[in-house]
Amino acid sequence: MQNSGSADLPVHDPASVDAALRGRRSVRAYLPRPVDRALVEHLLALAARAPSGTNMQPWRVHVVTGAARERLCDAVEAAFLAGAGEGESEYRYYPKEFFEPYLSRRRKVGWDLYGLLGIARGETARMRAQHARNFRFFGAPVGMVMTIDRRLEIGSWLDYGMFLQGLMTAAVAHGLGTCPQAAFAGQHRTIREHLPLAAEEVVVCGMALGYPDWGATVNRLVTERVPVGEFATFHG
Repeated sequence: MQNSGSADLPVHDPASVDAALRGRRSVRAYLPRPVDRALVEHLLALAARAPSGTNMQPWRVHVVTGAARERLCDAVEAAFLAGAGEGESEYRYYPKEFFEPYLSRRRKVGWDLYGLLGIARGETARMRAQHARNFRFFGAPVGMVMTIDRRLEIGSWLDYGMFLQGLMTAAVAHGLGTCPQAAFAGQHRTIREHLPLAAEEVVVCGMALGYPDWGATVNRLVTERVPVGEFATFHG
């Protein structure tokens, strides 16, 4: 692997960057092919080039594979199915009440996903079973639990988002898929029983990483994006 810390290298192929950004999607089924640790470290090093206020670099990542991954997955899945963890995230991800246009967007992606899987409205048990797959990292061989120091402020959370985006984009460029998973935030109590999280660490999210199974029905989901004119205003 080349040193990902080398700077000032011009990008001569912007189309490849465009392709990596467009190709990123939430992958919910993976091949049983392992991911080399050196590649995982390389992707994390690339992501760590994300900007952060005064170079604070607020991200912390707990990577689980093999038996450690299985133990964590077994525990958090069981906790979720037993009703633990729901609404117990240490931070608020969504608003208390949804409003437009966000409510419609949220509903559409949910029903698009369930429609692909043949899950009809009212089939709450099947919906819950699908949600539980989060806690097995959707079958990805590499799972990550992302944390941040609770003493940091919103600016560092913004920085964290750029780190996550860099990681997911770099993964696409290397033929891998990811799925960022806010669901893990609600299972922080169980996670603490299996990972050495410091008291000041807040679970931000989980992330699945692996080689996508493009033959899986669930991976046919492509979410829509509104055109630039709906969210950007140009002045001048």
